[in-house]
Amino acid sequence: NEDLYEAVKAFSATDEARSLQGYQSKYLKETIESYERNGFALSKEKREILKTINDEISNYSTQFSQNISTFKDELIVDETGIDGLPEDYKKMRLQEDGTYKIDMSYPSVGPFFRLSNSEQARKDLVMKFNNRAYPENIEVLQNLLRKRKEMAELLGHNTYSEYQLQSRMAKTPETVWEFENGLKSALRDKSQKDYDELLEMKRSLVPGAEKINGWERSYYADKLMKEKYQLDSDKVKEYFSLDDVLSGLFSITQTLFDVEYREVANPSVWHEDVRMFEVIKDGKVKGRFYLDLFPRANKYGHAACFGILNGKMTPQGYKIPTASLVCNFPKPTEDKPSLMPHSQVRTFFHEFGHVLHQMMTTADLYSQSGTNVSRDFVEAPSQIFENWTWNYDALKMFARHYESGEVLPKDLFDKMLAAKNVGSGMSASGQVFLGTFDLTLHDKYDPDGEKTTTDVLKEVQKEISLIDYVEGTHFHAAFGHLTGYASSDYGYLWSKVYAQDMFSIFDENGIMDTETGIRYRDIILASGSSRDELELVKDFLGREPNNEAFLKELGL
Repeated sequence: NEDLYEAVKAFSATDEARSLQGYQSKYLKETIESYERNGFALSKEKREILKTINDEISNYSTQFSQNISTFKDELIVDETGIDGLPEDYKKMRLQEDGTYKIDMSYPSVGPFFRLSNSEQARKDLVMKFNNRAYPENIEVLQNLLRKRKEMAELLGHNTYSEYQLQSRMAKTPETVWEFENGLKSALRDKSQKDYDELLEMKRSLVPGAEKINGWERSYYADKLMKEKYQLDSDKVKEYFSLDDVLSGLFSITQTLFDVEYREVANPSVWHEDVRMFEVIKDGKVKGRFYLDLFPRANKYGHAACFGILNGKMTPQGYKIPTASLVCNFPKPTEDKPSLMPHSQVRTFFHEFGHVLHQMMTTADLYSQSGTNVSRDFVEAPSQIFENWTWNYDALKMFARHYESGEVLPKDLFDKMLAAKNVGSGMSASGQVFLGTFDLTLHDKYDPDGEKTTTDVLKEVQKEISLIDYVEGTHFHAAFGHLTGYASSDYGYLWSKVYAQDMFSIFDENGIMDTETGIRYRDIILASGSSRDELELVKDFLGREPNNEAFLKELGL
């Protein structure tokens, strides 16, 4: 709307505009920047070209995501292929002819990669899993990258990354390259130690083995945990039934933030598994959220919080937020509850951090409330909550054996803690790989050149990962973050630096300290982006942020 842009632009030059303070001044400045990032400083002719490009970007992005969510494939294996998997896993996938059908959902592939004793079956599954949405999405991605580059250049930027990062905390691609390359160096020695430890484990079972292949890391990591660290992940998950984890998550966050959750009876929902809750503060409903926790056909395949309505102030009072938490945790069976590996417990706490960011908002403006913050900060309020799943005082509140009710034994927790940083260098390097691949595609790749996106994938993997690329795979065809997180995947590690730094305050004051929780609620969660994110962090910390807690958490 050109008239609206001109009106806002004209208003910005008035004394009234110059007298605006705080979130209003910030909003005016960012509104004008947003208009101009969307082409309003261009001529009318160029704006029409931009509209067409943006429509094409939107269509390609939707197509890319739909190709992932609707993709279907499965691996059919016999008893040899499924050897090593627990009986309840096998029972859920048994077919009438005695074979087993392994679908491409995370609750299927995760345990299979860890536990199947058949190297051939694991290799077959890697070939299928890392070819989801292939070949369709390779062409879609190429078109998407081409259109993003066209858009950025039309708006006066050299690359899409330069355009995209202008509105992030990082501001420039150079800052992110420096961040990624710095981490790559910092993680190199730890990653090599992690790899050598895995290879040593493999050699104890396969004498003379020379390397870890792409379908073996989870398998030998599981062996390493069980044999060297005496940590059996299947034993651990017996202490984490979904109902108990949910109860603990609710209890911890209600105590920290001085709120309560109340389940809504007979809610209007999109599937019978979905539950609805109200957030109550000072006797009033502050927000509503849905929990959609189990896999089903054609459902979003990861775990994520989706905002439905953001909070905002209106003449009639505050309009409360609504959000949905979508996950894919194991469904309970007739004889066993939903048992969660500790990694899924961490995921649940992580994603609920996004829900809290939405629910606790008090920002006046819709566009500044909840998770409407810089994309490279949005993960910090979720990552911080993973720390409670590594604290025994927190875990013993809810981690109980699903049959006996026994609290998670301290010696088992100590083993979990000892094993926590096993592979941490490789895992963090994996995030550096994803961030670098994403950044390369959007800052250094020519979609009209001779190189393919698969060539870039191979190059980046060779440069960063100690595990070789598996020929014939196309992981990027189902790398969903290439749409929503384009040129922003670095944000996971970037925001984790801030998350760990903020958690250090809880670590000092007590992880169940309500006073600290309320300060965090009112400064970080409630503010959204009504203030600059870096200023919020400094306010909460009472000092300049640093990466000490982040490096310590990785065991460096």
